[in-house]
Amino acid sequence: MLECSIAKFTQLGSKHVTLDEIANALGISKKTIYTFFETKEALVTSSLERLLNTYKEDINRIISSNTNDPILCVVLIYKRGFTYLKYFTPSFLFDLQKYYPKAGKVFDDFTEEVSTILVFNLLQKAQRAGAIKQEVNLELMIKAYFFRLDTLLFKNNNLFELYTKEALFKHLVIYNLKGIITSTYSNSYLV
Repeated sequence: MLECSIAKFTQLGSKHVTLDEIANALGISKKTIYTFFETKEALVTSSLERLLNTYKEDINRIISSNTNDPILCVVLIYKRGFTYLKYFTPSFLFDLQKYYPKAGKVFDDFTEEVSTILVFNLLQKAQRAGAIKQEVNLELMIKAYFFRLDTLLFKNNNLFELYTKEALFKHLVIYNLKGIITSTYSNSYLV
């Protein structure tokens, strides 16, 4: 139920998908959905939590597989994140904020945790190891370039409709990282 719901919500916008449509897609009654979820917002929130937990698992695998290269971890975390965001419609994210504040808070908290805690800590580790220039203010870097990429990507136009995922990834992640790394650091993405 959660997988079907999040697929429909992210593609069509959570406000535009009815519980009847979800029930029909699953071959169940809307009443069955209400036995598990008291409200549509509870279903939206639970569906989003499941999606974000899957992404968290991906992030944890990335970090545990690349413990010696925190910059590569950052690259791979955002590369994976772009894969998720590519399938979101702008209306899904806007609907969360406007109609489903609990789900919106879940998304906001997740975004903040990834950028201001996980990515920040990885970049700090890289800076201490000499892979990032010492004069770089990492807190400012995170706020300017890595926090809430979703709002930038979906601002007025859906940038995923205007540019390829690869072009967006290079311009928003790779080129920004290239500007802060030292001449002694490289990985296959930052050559």
